[in-house]
Amino acid sequence: MDADLFEKGLAARKATLGADYVEKNLAAADDFSRPFQEAMTAWCWGFGWGDDAIDPKTRSMMNLAMIGALGKMHEWELHCRGALSNGVTREEIRAILHVIGIYCGVPQALECFRVARKVLGESD
Repeated sequence: MDADLFEKGLAARKATLGADYVEKNLAAADDFSRPFQEAMTAWCWGFGWGDDAIDPKTRSMMNLAMIGALGKMHEWELHCRGALSNGVTREEIRAILHVIGIYCGVPQALECFRVARKVLGESD
């Protein structure tokens, strides 16, 4: 693994998801899951999020739309918190949810709205 890409990814991951969350996940990794945690940090966060062609706010908005489309609600909740950290507004989250409803269906948008209410309530 490219150590520089891992370090770049670690910084991006902590900036979006919070250092406490990331450190907790890395500390919980064992021999079985650690290689995946390291690869995901280098690839997703170092290579993907480390590409400066798209700013973190826009990338967060894209992630909310894609993860919402996939219906991966645990990850959607995590990235909703990260989106707020990256400057995505409540109104922008609502607009993203409208797009999810249009292209992925009302039931999926309703799931995302439920999770968004929870996350937004925590940040109020």
